[in-house]
Amino acid sequence: MKYAKAEVLVGLFMLLGIIAATVLALKVAGLVLDTDTKNYRVYAKFENIGSLRVRAPVRIGGVLIGRVTAITLDKETLSPVVEIGIENRYSTISSESKASIQTAGIIGEQYISITPGFYDEEMGTTYLKDGDYIKDTGSALVLEELISKFVFNSEQDKKKEAEKEAETN
Repeated sequence: MKYAKAEVLVGLFMLLGIIAATVLALKVAGLVLDTDTKNYRVYAKFENIGSLRVRAPVRIGGVLIGRVTAITLDKETLSPVVEIGIENRYSTISSESKASIQTAGIIGEQYISITPGFYDEEMGTTYLKDGDYIKDTGSALVLEELISKFVFNSEQDKKKEAEKEAETN
């Protein structure tokens, strides 16, 4: 009985440690514990989304303003459509803004970067609201495609040089 109090305290300490480690893991993974944040949804069509995932961050100038909430395929054009959930406090994003898929570092995770566009009521621009589409988009750069273009172009250049040398001889 004299060790019971110490055993309970150690058990409680361990339980609190496990809860703290779980919360830390969820924060590091980018998962949100509170779902009270109100969002509005906008959509963007891309030609290639690379390895963009649901829950990927959406940023303006490096500041997190939302997350990717869904990725679907347009039935008519067969192009990827990304649904973006933006926090309501960022409700002054112009409809002339550009959404592009960027990579954090060389081989880091992909995220959507929004470059704010101009806003002028007289010219007919508005703020993005729930259900709007971002018209100006930039697709992801896929490293494998860039490497294959470089290799393919290098081979073509060598063939052209060989043809020129054969013509001059």
